[in-house]
Formats: sequence, structure tokens, C-alpha cells
Amino acid sequence: MTRALDAEVGPLMARVAQTAILPRYQHLATGDVIAKAVDDMVTVADTDAEALLSEALARILPEAAIVGEEAAHADPAVLDRLGDGLCWIIDPLDGTNNFAAGRPPFGILIALAERGEAIAGWIYDVLSGRLCSAHRGAGAWINGEPVRARTSAQEPPIAAISLVFLDPARREAMKAKVAPYYTLVDIPRCAAEQYPRIVTGVNDVSIFERTLAWDHAAGVLFVNEAGGRAARPDGSAYRVDRHLDPGLIAAASPALFEAMAKRLAGL
Repeated sequence: MTRALDAEVGPLMARVAQTAILPRYQHLATGDVIAKAVDDMVTVADTDAEALLSEALARILPEAAIVGEEAAHADPAVLDRLGDGLCWIIDPLDGTNNFAAGRPPFGILIALAERGEAIAGWIYDVLSGRLCSAHRGAGAWINGEPVRARTSAQEPPIAAISLVFLDPARREAMKAKVAPYYTLVDIPRCAAEQYPRIVTGVNDVSIFERTLAWDHAAGVLFVNEAGGRAARPDGSAYRVDRHLDPGLIAAASPALFEAMAKRLAGL
């Protein structure tokens, strides 16, 4: 049922990218960038894109709540809507730090959730126009073509690990558990890029500590519908209404997921 939304959501993301994001790329003025927290910023492109996306998505499904990253930052009570019957979840500019620095990658993430579970997701790469989409129980697509997750076929497997939000002791413990068994690569600081890397064979597995809904709802669904596996380290499903819980593994195959989960057991 949700596949019918592709005809509206994909073109919407492209329009918003052209209107609110690309004109500001490498042209931000000093006042266009505001620090929300340490190593976390927002730009005028984020706020303008979220306003345009929210307005349009409200017209597409008037019955659905809307939870946008910047709206939730301004009013945390917005997060209470994540468990609603239907809820749009918006990251208007994922990879803001990259965008503000004038470099890729960055993108737009949109998910539709039903009672706390993502049922559709869209991941748009602003610079290339690549659109990844997924629908619960129906599969995953890149630019409209069905896609199945594939591994890098490298040995040891390639792991991209997000250590940004770990305390120093836990960071070192995770490195010790993982480093000897994987080829470690840098993360792109952009979930809209990292999740496609898992499906397209660039990376085999990723670990995330912070799992906010706007960063992960669409990507987790995309990996799972493509035949990979993305879940909590204990194997439980990722739910958008539990997005403040820490820890998430995304892998190009169930076997890669299980191997990483065993490495992290007891950490």
C-alpha cells in the first residue's frame, strides 16, 4: 500500500533539495549556521527544508503526525508522537556537519511509521539524486530498481563504526573487541550515506551508539527489506518510539550481523 507514496515522496525530496538545500551548499553565511550542541549544528537549509517537507507531507497524509528533527529540538514534546497510529519522521538534512563544511555526503531522510514501527522509508542523496526506498514486507529499491544487499566479499569484513557518542572507556573497549577481526574504515557522518553503503557492498557492517529516529528509521528498514539485517545488538527490532535506547548494528547479511553481535556481547 505504501508504495503508492513513492510517486509523491521521491519528487518532493528532489524539489526540496533544489529549493532549500543546494542553493546554500558552499554558500552559507556566518549567521546561517548555529550550534545546537557540541559537534551538532543546524543551518538555515535544515530549517527551511524541514518546513517545506512538513507542509507537503501533511497534505499527502493529513492523518499522520509529523516529527521533524528540528521541531523536536525546539520542543521535545513532539517526540511523544513517534508511537502514533501514523507518523512521518523527517531528517531534512542528514550530514549537516558535512554540509556546513562544504563537503559531501549529506541527504534527506523520511520514514513513515505505524504505532512505532517503520513501514516505509526514503533516503535521498542531494548531490547525486540517488533515491533509496523501502516498504515493509515489499522490498527495497535504488532509483526504482529492486536491490538486494550484498557483502564486500573482503576478508576480513569491512566495518564502519560510529564512536562519536561513546565515552572514552567504552570507545577503547569496542575497538579492542572489533579491530582484530575487521578492516575498520571511517564513517561518513551521514546515515543517508552509511545505510546505502551496507546494501551496495561498500561496507559489510556498521555499529551505531546513538539511534535517533530521524537518523535510523528509514535506513534500518532499507537494510532489512534488502535482505541484510539491522537491529539492536541483542537481536531485538529497532522501534522509532524507543529511539533513545543506545546501540544498533546494521549488516549486509544476517551472518555478518550475528558475528558482530557476538563480538559485542558483554561490552
